[in-house]
Amino acid sequence: MLAEAAAQVAAQPKAGSPIALTMFFGFVGLTLLITFWAAKKNTGASAYFAAGRSITGWQNGLAVAGDYMSAASFLGISGAICLNGYDGFMYSVGFLVAYITVLLVVAEPLRNAGKYTMADLLAYRLKPRPVRAMASLSTLTVSTFYMIAQMVGAGVIIEKLIGASFHVAVIGVGVLMLVYVVFGGMLATTWVQIIKAILLMIGAFMLSFLVLKHHGYSIVNFFDSISAATYAGTEAAKNLLEPGLQYGKAVKGPWGPTDFLSLSLALVLGTAGLPHILVRFYTVPDAKTARSSVVWAMAIIGIFYILTTFFGFGAATILQKAQILSDGKPNPNMVAPVLAQFLGGELFFAFISAVAFATILAVVAGLTMSASASFAHDFYSNVIHHGKENRPGQEVKVARITAFVVGAVSISIAIYLGPSVNAAFLVGLAFAVAASANLPVIVLSVFWKRFNTTGATAGLSVGLASAIILILLSKNGPAFLGHPFPLENPGIVSIPLGFLAAYLGTILTKRDPEAEAKFAELTVRAHTGLGAEKAVAH
Repeated sequence: MLAEAAAQVAAQPKAGSPIALTMFFGFVGLTLLITFWAAKKNTGASAYFAAGRSITGWQNGLAVAGDYMSAASFLGISGAICLNGYDGFMYSVGFLVAYITVLLVVAEPLRNAGKYTMADLLAYRLKPRPVRAMASLSTLTVSTFYMIAQMVGAGVIIEKLIGASFHVAVIGVGVLMLVYVVFGGMLATTWVQIIKAILLMIGAFMLSFLVLKHHGYSIVNFFDSISAATYAGTEAAKNLLEPGLQYGKAVKGPWGPTDFLSLSLALVLGTAGLPHILVRFYTVPDAKTARSSVVWAMAIIGIFYILTTFFGFGAATILQKAQILSDGKPNPNMVAPVLAQFLGGELFFAFISAVAFATILAVVAGLTMSASASFAHDFYSNVIHHGKENRPGQEVKVARITAFVVGAVSISIAIYLGPSVNAAFLVGLAFAVAASANLPVIVLSVFWKRFNTTGATAGLSVGLASAIILILLSKNGPAFLGHPFPLENPGIVSIPLGFLAAYLGTILTKRDPEAEAKFAELTVRAHTGLGAEKAVAH
């Protein structure tokens, strides 16, 4: 069996094949044309940061889906399901259910009360400088965590697709991403995400179809083969449909179920605090369109995550262990492309790899856009310059410089971590940080009249610090710290700490009459859109 698998691996397309190179450079060329078109429309901060608020509901829904269905979704979850079965599929469930929170709690108030960033909502009735400073730090941290996952996936894909080394591939993606953000702004980023979402759905349907074809077009045969599969990347794997392969006692010890709950909390609550998702609601003309775009996004994302069942479990039942090894270890980020090559040959491998590359590029551009907008608008303009732009166009210039810095940091860390780290796992950590720091202050600012500036800064700082410290103290942190924290995901501890700090910071300090007086005004604006930012004609 191993000899057969080795022969199949040897038969995989060589990196740099004409088909792969054509698809790769074709997509790059298309996105650069979009950037050139968008750059001519970037006349002012509203156009650069929010695409002139001219994106329609279905367009923004596709863009949100494109932003959300990242390398973690396509590459990382496929590998997680293949390696850990049921436990891996919980990533799909968590990512999808999270949008209920976005729809019911966040989308409408954010669009009506904000301008470019999450901090606009917080600063509406709180003292702007402290909350904007902490919100900007939180945004940069979450965006960097998320972006590292995309860079790792990019390096793996491009290394296999065109033959570039992992380091060169990561740097190349970073450079392309900076071109989109620096020159094209949010308009270019949006259309890259829309195209990527369409391509990803086509690829997911085709791959799922080929998996079903392999099992005689029978769902029953498909699940029977899953039950009989013995390979899942671990000796403990007996039945991929049984929970516990990753988070059960057999593999993780007594902390396994707690870690599973911690991950679930982070995924379900984290989306509502992800900066690159939140800024998408500023690109639409009004709150009704924002809600509509969330519904569109939920439909697209829901279909996609159902399809992860086929290519995740399909890889576990069709591929052999030797086919997804990288340096002797299972490489979760290459499961979907290798499965595509096995079922569809070189052409389909090239298409799926190009789609994965498009996925990464779109998400990285969105992350960089949100990080640079937050630093320029929140920290530079409103903290350093007290809300007064010292020169016309300076805010956009600072955002472009910030994009370079964020990109350089993410590239460096991705290269340091290497190609074998699971992208879905890294994104799970980003969700935990977002849920711990951003979500508590957003919810309390919108729904609690007594909430004040001290509570907001306490919630942001404690949530952010606790999540990062616990990640560093976990087994995924530096070895010299000794790994004293037993869980991989800190959400079950850091999320309650974020809410508790925001609550205690509020009730243990004096009431803020100005913040309470503006609560009614915020409530009216959040629900009616009265006075909200309007669309700008190009």
